[in-house]
Amino acid sequence: MSKFSHGVKRLVQELIPPTTFFFIAFQLLAFTRALMLKQYGIEVTTFLAASIGALVAAKVVLLTDLLPFINRFPGRPLIYNIVWKTAIYFSAAFVVRYLEEFIRFYSQYDGVMSANRHLLDEVIWTHFWAVQIWLMVLLLLYCTMHELVRALGKDKMRELFFGVSRKAPFGFGGNHRH
Repeated sequence: MSKFSHGVKRLVQELIPPTTFFFIAFQLLAFTRALMLKQYGIEVTTFLAASIGALVAAKVVLLTDLLPFINRFPGRPLIYNIVWKTAIYFSAAFVVRYLEEFIRFYSQYDGVMSANRHLLDEVIWTHFWAVQIWLMVLLLLYCTMHELVRALGKDKMRELFFGVSRKAPFGFGGNHRH
């Protein structure tokens, strides 16, 4: 296998877990948002946007994980890195969501100040923060699982959760816990 195709294969394998997680998470967030807007008679279909958001979030997480300061507490209990990474991802999510709203208003109004003023006046902040809280919980869950996999290894996690060892063909059979 060429070096390039091996690199692509590795990238795809690394993208699968966060993409799957964020796909489910963003679909839940989109569903929550749709339910909240329904009371105002606003129908939204956000499946595609949530799906694209999941791909973007997974890639951002993988790129963020390459930063030298992301694993700031390697010798400490896992909770340090979990809280640290959750805070970083949560901050990034807040900025991205704010900018997403800002761009929408910027396209409607002249200038940065006018767009920001309309954004602050017209965004339903209770909905914005409800989604942010959902996102924080989901990011905390993601970071917890990611750190557990990093600390214990993929094979051990597979065995703990599914009772299956890596040695079994196609991930089936093998060592089951009784």
